[in-house]
Amino acid sequence: MIYHVSKNGNDKNAGTEVSPFLTISHAAAIAEEGDTVIVHAGIYRECVDPANGARSSVTRITYTAAEGERVVIKGSEEVSDWEQTGGGVWKAAVSNKIFGSYNPYREVIDGDWLMKPLAPLLHTGQVYLNGKALSEAPDIGSVAEREMTWYAEVTDWETVLYANFGEDDPNGQLTEINVRRSCFYPEKTGIDHITVRGFEFAQSASPWAPPTADQPAMVGTHWSKGWIIEDNILHDARCSAISVGKEISTGHNLYNRYHRKPGYQHQLEAVFAAKKIGWSKENIGSHIIRNNTIYDCGQNGIVGHLGGAFSEIYGNHIYNIGNNHEFFGYEIAGIKLHAAIDTQIHHNHIHDCLLGMWFDWQAQGMRISSNLYYNNETDMWIEVTHGPHLVDNNIFGSERNLKNAAQGGAYVHNIFCGASNRYDVRDRSTPYHLAHSTDIMGTAVVYGGDDRFYNNIFSSVPETDSKWICGTEMYNGSPSSMEEYISCVLKNGKGDIETYINVRQPAYINNNYYIDGAKAFENEKHSCTSAIPSNIRVIPENDGVYLEMTLDKNITETSAEMITTKTLGLPRISEAPYENPDETPICIDKDILGNLRKKNPTCGPVEDLKPGTQRILILKRDAEKKRIDEKK
Repeated sequence: MIYHVSKNGNDKNAGTEVSPFLTISHAAAIAEEGDTVIVHAGIYRECVDPANGARSSVTRITYTAAEGERVVIKGSEEVSDWEQTGGGVWKAAVSNKIFGSYNPYREVIDGDWLMKPLAPLLHTGQVYLNGKALSEAPDIGSVAEREMTWYAEVTDWETVLYANFGEDDPNGQLTEINVRRSCFYPEKTGIDHITVRGFEFAQSASPWAPPTADQPAMVGTHWSKGWIIEDNILHDARCSAISVGKEISTGHNLYNRYHRKPGYQHQLEAVFAAKKIGWSKENIGSHIIRNNTIYDCGQNGIVGHLGGAFSEIYGNHIYNIGNNHEFFGYEIAGIKLHAAIDTQIHHNHIHDCLLGMWFDWQAQGMRISSNLYYNNETDMWIEVTHGPHLVDNNIFGSERNLKNAAQGGAYVHNIFCGASNRYDVRDRSTPYHLAHSTDIMGTAVVYGGDDRFYNNIFSSVPETDSKWICGTEMYNGSPSSMEEYISCVLKNGKGDIETYINVRQPAYINNNYYIDGAKAFENEKHSCTSAIPSNIRVIPENDGVYLEMTLDKNITETSAEMITTKTLGLPRISEAPYENPDETPICIDKDILGNLRKKNPTCGPVEDLKPGTQRILILKRDAEKKRIDEKK
């Protein structure tokens, strides 16, 4: 069945093309597996709560914007009748009936791992002038002092908003306020095999979404399987734009509410609780999130704990996430995933974020490939996981590239334009799994090391923090083989954990190319160093994003080899191979542009680099990206 929705429709209609429904929500209440809901041009101010899913991907339910038509789903409502109160402050009162059970100007941004502000807390509401969000102020006096700010007072019957719009008269402009938590989100769990395609989503009052809480967002899967979220534009989520996260029964901000146990302990409990309610490849995850543009969100472009396992995330353009510094906590990134087992994240374009990507806990089987990062405060953080995880063919273009609080990672054919920070985490024992499964094999602390670095290019930037190092010299003092590591352990005599805890794990490092003063691991057998300045940089331009650098003749004289599953071996703790989710071997025989590599490949993500200055088009802006940019 095909249902049509139009701003000229009526929910009493038949839902045909000539007699369409008025709301997407009405179609979502009756759509069954195999049905398609086509939405025609217009602004829809509603939260779509699909009542039904499908039993297989073959019979999925599809929600799609009509071809060539702009369909916007907003979590906001317009506000008019603003009154001047003096001092540049305008006032408007709205009835609380507009909010239902969720008033964003009463709901605070708070929960586990939120660090600031703690008093006063901010709210999930926002005020927008012509699509631009104002900042929340702590009181009315502060609104008078600073332009583009707002403050709200909530009574039992109304919410009174105070705002400073600078020189603008809000009654002559488009003024909107957040009203709904989400724009497309099932209230029930287990709504499987949904496609959401071609929409613009904006202005939702999504809450703080740590891994130990319910994780709703502007658009979300809510503990389901097999969604496809593609070709959408998502912006101005107060916290998170897309969620593939956990649900509330496995814990909801229990540290923040009771303070009896640390958040780490509650997170560990959430993993076991999720197993009890069916967290497995058969029931949860396996989503596809592709070709979306996500920007101007406070916490995440994409967030999830447990529910994002076995998924594929690619072709997304994510920027301006968490960089307005209104609030801060340890869950902010363009993409922030926990327990994303076997998830494949590739060919994404991530820039101008507080943190580009952050993979935390149980990143086992993940492959992070062919992504482009620049102008982030830090490009990527991998934390408390034990491998195998593969990071290949990426361009890390910011001054801080990799925060590595994990072990068992393989880093192959990347460019690191800046510094990295490696450290151990011996106070949190986290789970590892049977290969390609949610079944828990054991838990362990992160000793650090057990990493592989092959065929990378390392540059150098000035760095004032001694913890951030350019190159691989932070592994100095580590054994360079498992045999050497075991020998070091046995020197401590027979015993248990005490014989291992202070022995550095091995580092497998070879055939890397170092420029601009970046330094190699002391036991690297084959490496090359350039004596000339590279002037390496990532340059965004109107037609695309370029990589520029100057290399010397040594780039063609490295002894790099093709890297495969066999080359990478097994990480010490999980003892699971570096392989594809379908258990086939990996061979990194293509570069970031899709070109085949030679038998003895070039270092870095681009094959066949030559001595001299080169300017390489890494990402071409197609007509759709140009249209989005022009519209903004």
